[in-house]
Formats: sequence, structure tokens, C-alpha cells
Amino acid sequence: MMIYMLAAAMTLAMLIATAFALHQEAHRMRTKVQTARVRLPGWRDPRLPR
Repeated sequence: MMIYMLAAAMTLAMLIATAFALHQEAHRMRTKVQTARVRLPGWRDPRLPR
């Protein structure tokens, strides 16, 4: 019985960790997209080759 409880707890922990990682990745992508949209006059785009 104890092994089933341990397996259930580990499964729940992995689901929570996965949800947290997906949230972090989505936040990182949102930030990247918002930063890419900003075009200030006089600033070079670092992704353009020189």
C-alpha cells in the first residue's frame, strides 16, 4: 500500500513540475515576443548581420 502512495505522490509532483515548467516557458516566450516588437529609433537590431 505504501508503494502506491509513493507512486501517486511522485506522479502528482511530476504533474505540478510539468505545469510549472510550461508556465515558465510560456512567460519566456511572451517576454521574447514583446521585446522583439520594440523598435526604438536609433537602435540597431542585434539579429541583423553587420
